[in-house]
Amino acid sequence: MSARSNNKLPGNLPQLQNLIKRDPHSYTEEFLQQYNHYLSNVRIFKLQPDKPSKELSELVMFLAQVAHCYPEELSNFAQELKELLFSHHTILNSDLRMTFCKALILLRNKSLLNPTSLLELFFELLRCQDKLLRKTLYLHIVTDIKNINAKHKNNKVNTVLQNFMYTMLRDSNPIAAKMSLDVMIELYKRNIWNDAKTVNVITTACFSKVTKILVGALKFFLGKDIDEKNDSDLDSEDEGPTMRDLTVKFSTGKKSSKNKKKLEKALKVLKKHKKKKKAEVFNFSAIHLIHDPQGFAEKLFKELEGSKERFEVKIMMMDLISRLIGIHELFLFNFYPFIQRFLQPHQREVTKILLYAAQAAHQLVPPEIVQTLVMTIANNFVTDRNSGEVMTVGINTIKEVSARCPLAITEDLLQDLSQYKTHKDKNVMMSARCLIQLFRTMNPQMLLKKDRGKPTEASMEARIQEYGALDSKDYIPGAEVLEEEREENDDGWESASIDEDDDDEGWIDVHHSSDEEQQKEVMEMKSMPTEECKAKAAIVSASRLLTQEDFKKIRLAQIAKEIDPAPSKSQKRTIEESSDDESTGELLSLRNIERLHKKPKSDKETRLATAMAGKSERSEFVRKRTKLNPFASTTNQDKRKNKNFMMMRYSRNVRSKGKRSFRDKQVINDLRCYYKQMLRTLAKGGSIFQRKRWNE
Repeated sequence: MSARSNNKLPGNLPQLQNLIKRDPHSYTEEFLQQYNHYLSNVRIFKLQPDKPSKELSELVMFLAQVAHCYPEELSNFAQELKELLFSHHTILNSDLRMTFCKALILLRNKSLLNPTSLLELFFELLRCQDKLLRKTLYLHIVTDIKNINAKHKNNKVNTVLQNFMYTMLRDSNPIAAKMSLDVMIELYKRNIWNDAKTVNVITTACFSKVTKILVGALKFFLGKDIDEKNDSDLDSEDEGPTMRDLTVKFSTGKKSSKNKKKLEKALKVLKKHKKKKKAEVFNFSAIHLIHDPQGFAEKLFKELEGSKERFEVKIMMMDLISRLIGIHELFLFNFYPFIQRFLQPHQREVTKILLYAAQAAHQLVPPEIVQTLVMTIANNFVTDRNSGEVMTVGINTIKEVSARCPLAITEDLLQDLSQYKTHKDKNVMMSARCLIQLFRTMNPQMLLKKDRGKPTEASMEARIQEYGALDSKDYIPGAEVLEEEREENDDGWESASIDEDDDDEGWIDVHHSSDEEQQKEVMEMKSMPTEECKAKAAIVSASRLLTQEDFKKIRLAQIAKEIDPAPSKSQKRTIEESSDDESTGELLSLRNIERLHKKPKSDKETRLATAMAGKSERSEFVRKRTKLNPFASTTNQDKRKNKNFMMMRYSRNVRSKGKRSFRDKQVINDLRCYYKQMLRTLAKGGSIFQRKRWNE
């Protein structure tokens, strides 16, 4: 009877729900009966909204499942649920509140509900002290906005929701504000709300008094959008000379060690040129979308000066300010004296602070401000009383600051730091040589004559511009290697032209330019004075349209300038190549500051841990002796092996071993081998005759 009573439709909601979905018109009366039952339960619920109601939960989910079958009867159902949630969400039972939210999500998935009003309600519900509910609402909000913008950007809905989230970020409830910030960050990372308005709304969270909201906004701006790619695709670029071109160029002549060195240097220069020419990837696109970076940096620095947050949070604020200054080339002169207070070797996280100091340097900062910063680093870090690692970090920081702001270092300080190229510590020595190599390409005149290396054409032309000066050119540098545009057809075309009557006469020789002729042209250009080269480059740039082949030829000539020695110079001094061939990107990494060319020695604890780890891995190669019964006792032989030696030292077996002569040990060993062989043969089924042979 119980099984038959369960089949009664008015009481069995899952079965009725299944039948209604198959044939809604046949079960209209049963549906209306359940709907009236739902209305009566709602009236009872309004009298005591804090009481749990399992029956109401089942009816709400039932109506939400069949709402698409009776759209007219349930036209006000979603609005009633929203009003109940909005009015009583703070005192509702947690299970009943979750049921109402799931019902609304189900209605939204069936497109029976407007997304704007529902999402605004869900943002209000984020204030509830229910972690599971907040997680469910967070996932639905992100998924729903993603689906809304799946085919195309729905700007109308996005604008309404972004304005509402802007008010939610300033909400008095920190939980709701933090969840709203997480939603916006997640949508930005998914490339759904990746516009400037979203970024500028998130900037307001950087001034929040709630630490979690502040840290979340700072981590958003300090994160990366795209992982930095490896340089493995350098050879796949079509524009400009390739490694194959240079290899062919230097392998056509006589094979010698000199040509081999020239080829290695040419490949390094090509790699550096391609890094410079590579399209800039904005890994920090959020920072580029800020409307007023100068005002934002000033407000954030004011917050940093008066902040009472933990040191880790202050470090993050300094990082963001330095990135803003470096990327947008801002003027925030008070930041440099502020950061100088932390530039001490004993300061916690001092390498990160040095990194931020280098990031904040750019060409528009007045030299007197940056020079004070560089002198502070040199006085506190690059001294003989510090360890080699501290001196290395200081020189690396000065090098990175000078690479971004060439006027940051004076000639006296540079020549003083260059003396460390012969330091006994290899890390300090290599860092000083990297600094020397940097100024060989930027401005060799600041170095001592013995440190300038073998001069090249590029180094002879290298000059540091004065503060505020622009190096603008009205021509394409290197265009002097090209020829001017001709009005008539070239002779080469005329010699290659054929008449219709000459088709059967055979092949016609066509003149092709070889690598030797290109080298001759380059040598002719080298002999020209600088002014004539600039004049010819201006004429060529204005008189013709350059093709990809022309640009390739220009780049080859520019690479040759950095390899070939300057004219009228016959110095035999070799250039000390720097291992630092990385180009300065949009931002620096800690590896640029903490670069140690020699691996430091491990301490005793590290060496001991490595040795113990190696011993633990050897257990798999040891023969495992397993017992048939794990609870069985050990044999006397095993006990004898594991017995303490002090208990065995006076035994007869041990004492007799020491008294045996060499001959006795030989006899015992032969007997042992004899009996082993005999037992092995008997185990295989050997006969007694074999024993007689052994005895014989």
